[in-house]
Amino acid sequence: MSDQTNENRQEIKGDESLLPAGRTGERKIEHVRLCLEEDVAGRGITSGLERYAFRHNPLPELDFASIRLDSTFLGKAVRTPLLISSMTGGSVETGKINERLAATAEARGWTLGVGSVRAAVEKEELATTFNVRRHAPNITVIANLGAVQLNYGFNEELCRRAVDIAGADMLVLHLNGIQEVFQPEGDTNFAGLLKQIERVCRVLEVPVGIKEVGWGIDGEAASRLFAVGAAFIDVAGSGGTSWSQVEKYRNPDPVKRAAAEAFADWGNPTAECIVEVRALASKGAIIGSGGLNSGVDAAKAIALGADLAGFGRSLLGPAVASEQALHDRLAQVELELRTVMFGIGAATVEALRDTPRLRPPAIQSWKEQ
Repeated sequence: MSDQTNENRQEIKGDESLLPAGRTGERKIEHVRLCLEEDVAGRGITSGLERYAFRHNPLPELDFASIRLDSTFLGKAVRTPLLISSMTGGSVETGKINERLAATAEARGWTLGVGSVRAAVEKEELATTFNVRRHAPNITVIANLGAVQLNYGFNEELCRRAVDIAGADMLVLHLNGIQEVFQPEGDTNFAGLLKQIERVCRVLEVPVGIKEVGWGIDGEAASRLFAVGAAFIDVAGSGGTSWSQVEKYRNPDPVKRAAAEAFADWGNPTAECIVEVRALASKGAIIGSGGLNSGVDAAKAIALGADLAGFGRSLLGPAVASEQALHDRLAQVELELRTVMFGIGAATVEALRDTPRLRPPAIQSWKEQ
């Protein structure tokens, strides 16, 4: 068992009421428990961010206190270039986690993505578990639905409903084909999905983006998605949670459990995805997520071309433990990010994005000024 898993297990004790016994049959609670208690990280594959390093600037000519994290995303002002990635919701207990995530994101100025709102669209009584806007009146909120549901009866009106439930500024449709194969309740008809995505992108009144869930959106796929109207791409690459590993623990079919093991190293590394997507879409909005664990990782993602850097499972343990633990974790990421900027002489997020001080893998020279 990894140190991170041990840490998360200890953090659960901070607030057992969020994960009460006897409710593990609920899929959302089950996902949270598995992400905290089992080894569900990809194996034999990383985010690729560890292959990059910043060149230290010993004379940054900056006052550390003057470094600014404010930026913009799709024309909206954001106080930090940081995102709490879509994680959970859909039950009373996970709704409490969402409340904690929302309140802390509001306090610290992080953008907030909510978990799939499908459950609340289908069952009105669950809508309050996604109503994060009451706890986060000022930050950018991104609602979330599975893109494949567009092939199972979800239309633009239900997409609008998802946005309304979360009080969201944007909608992201997630792609999770490998997860659906191994999920006991999986929906695997991804045929003709690009046309369905295009319809939603064209008719919805809010920006619509597309994300993966941990296997990465490469440049070719991103190009097709931008072409049909996607406003942003969250690459959500490998290096973090493997949802085939999560579903392995849930699936009662021994064949599927065994087959899931073959996909523990599946996916496109996050760093590779960011570089590819940025190269093909110089002006497209990009979220870099997948295996980010520190503000240094966030700085690398931004320097590679991401507009926002997203954190998922690494925040889940603190979110379950207490609001203070989550607040401290977000503050640590921000401090690490600011320190990177100080260490390379970048006073703003824009300067970080344009820095010549990120060493490409296996290349000895630095970016040209």
